[in-house]
Amino acid sequence: MKYYLIAGEASGDMHGANLMLAIKQQDTTAEFRFWGGDKMAQIPNATQVEHYKNTAFMGFVEVLKHLRTIFKFIKQCKEDIQNYQPDVVIFIDYPGFNLRIAKFVKEIGIKTVYYISPQVWAWKENRVKKIKQYIDKMLVILPFEKDFYKKWNYNVVYVGHPLLDEISDRKYPLNIQKEKPIIALLPGSRKQEIEKILPEFLSVVNQFKAYQFVVAGLSHIEDEVYTNLIGNKNVIVVKNNTYGILQQSHAAIVASGTATLETALFGVPLFVGYKGNFLSYYIGRMLVKIKFISLVNLIFNEQVVTELIQNDLNKENIEKELKNILSNPKREQMIAKFQLLRQKLGNKGASTVAATEILSLINSK
Repeated sequence: MKYYLIAGEASGDMHGANLMLAIKQQDTTAEFRFWGGDKMAQIPNATQVEHYKNTAFMGFVEVLKHLRTIFKFIKQCKEDIQNYQPDVVIFIDYPGFNLRIAKFVKEIGIKTVYYISPQVWAWKENRVKKIKQYIDKMLVILPFEKDFYKKWNYNVVYVGHPLLDEISDRKYPLNIQKEKPIIALLPGSRKQEIEKILPEFLSVVNQFKAYQFVVAGLSHIEDEVYTNLIGNKNVIVVKNNTYGILQQSHAAIVASGTATLETALFGVPLFVGYKGNFLSYYIGRMLVKIKFISLVNLIFNEQVVTELIQNDLNKENIEKELKNILSNPKREQMIAKFQLLRQKLGNKGASTVAATEILSLINSK
């Protein structure tokens, strides 16, 4: 059968690749066409249409600046699906783009699956109406999402969190000299956010000379982006090995997103730091309804990790919070909470469960 997948960022690329492998285990004839990244491109019988680095725009202002490009990609995607005629289209998060495509796909009679729900529980809750209208099956990965959709009278399938498969019982070698304890810096996956956030993270490097700072870099970001921001500071950049860094880290400073959950699942004490375009931030603050931006805090529904957002992300606060998670009693409390996190997320095997649900949908009348 033919599968069309659309992912718009690094975490979606990872989860999409694992889902494709799980589908191939159940459908040996599977062919894939996708919008995604390097991990999805490594799957056999998979053809990449666009890399997410070309389609990822962060924030309200940035989206407005690139509307013409975004509409061009939407048109391209619709035409490509029409020509390919897949048995199913699988949307992975990325709602601004995916929900526009979902309407078109539903109208031309192709089955639709959403794997990894948009964060409609945080903002734009009315998007649930579109999801109910255009999506044949919603597969969610956070335990509270099933109850959220139940309020909207929409039955979704909780498959567990795919990170449990990615992280559990695996070793990720890190080939650097480790003479000091490592503090990991995870500044995001988009160039725009890295340029805003990484300089703030780096502002305290000279105050913690007993530690080695390591930036978790990504291959789709040019080396110059990192090196220009780091300058002459004693900081290492390691690309495409975030998990190797986290497995050997003593603490971490993390931009919001999936990376906060990944870091916690590795048991690494962290705090969250995020800064965006000034106008985008204030528009977002008016629209977003949730108390926290970190997935860890959202899952516990309490502040387990500190969040330094926008103006709070400054040298003084970063230094204070970093000291807290390096040796303060807060560090041990956080590690204990992270041990409970796995229990909250359920069992391993999310990709396999998701693949089974997708094939079931395809084979249904």
